[in-house]
Amino acid sequence: MKISEIRELGTDEIDVEIERLRDQLFHLRAQAVTEKLQDPTQLNKAKRDIARLLTIKRQRATESASR
Repeated sequence: MKISEIRELGTDEIDVEIERLRDQLFHLRAQAVTEKLQDPTQLNKAKRDIARLLTIKRQRATESASR
């Protein structure tokens, strides 16, 4: 997910996407332990997407607090 795509999302949509990605990350970790992942980079991609979403959410919070 790109930053430009994330910026277009509403705050509620960002929260839903964060929860979805955290759930996906949980399942990927479980899959990595029990069986081999087809694409091991999926773990890092999920972590980075979560970080991007949280960054945009935090930026919006600081912008609204400073107004």
